[in-house]
Amino acid sequence: MSRLQIATQWFDRRSIGDGITLLWEPHVSPLLRCNIWHIRGRDCDLLIDTGLGVASLTAAASDLFDKSLKAVATHTHMDHMGGMHEFETRYVHASEAQWMRDAANHLPLDIDAYDDVTKRVLQEMGYDVTAGLLTAVPRRDFDIVQHRLHPAAATRVLEEGDIVDTGDRAFEVLHLPGHSPGSIGLWEAGTGTLFSGDAIYDGPLLDEIPGADVAVYVATMRRLRDLPVEVVHAGHDPSFGRARLIEIVDAYLHKRAQG
Repeated sequence: MSRLQIATQWFDRRSIGDGITLLWEPHVSPLLRCNIWHIRGRDCDLLIDTGLGVASLTAAASDLFDKSLKAVATHTHMDHMGGMHEFETRYVHASEAQWMRDAANHLPLDIDAYDDVTKRVLQEMGYDVTAGLLTAVPRRDFDIVQHRLHPAAATRVLEEGDIVDTGDRAFEVLHLPGHSPGSIGLWEAGTGTLFSGDAIYDGPLLDEIPGADVAVYVATMRRLRDLPVEVVHAGHDPSFGRARLIEIVDAYLHKRAQG
């Protein structure tokens, strides 16, 4: 069993207005600390990404999840789809549906399972994991070594241009590959709101990991630069506006142009 402290509360949350609540796991390393977005709707609610899956999201947020809900995975990395199995309605892009069904993107949570080269690469990417991937455990019997990602079969596979709606809000699926083959964003044109997953966020962007494709990522970044966004609610780190989006995109494109 782990010698880490037992967390008194695993998830934290705050309302950011416009019917949107941000949930996150404060005891998870920034590398794997996913933003979980809950959007209140008229006929049903929308949940974008579900965290690492080491503790029950539905139990922690039962007061928030008080009506039918559509859970969307922006992609199938473990920090985004870990809790998908808890929900009856599960959406993911077609190119990663099998990965979600097979829980294919599991990584060890025990930092001792990683060799020094991997730790150094993560450090160079901007993530210091020397202290571990968790700073606490969700319960006394949680075994950080034995934990595995839960499989979750999609109830709907998504493609570019599909609409995910709540009755009073409609989000267009944007296929934004590069970080992963099936990375998507959810775009609400009327408000200029983009839920971007890991296609873009205000932190170290990962494009040299398994399943990533730099050339494809460059094309996605150029597409994002032309999108008339007002606010980006990303898969990690704080939300930002159009000016910051352009800065992030331009920095990425400059980096990749330099080789």
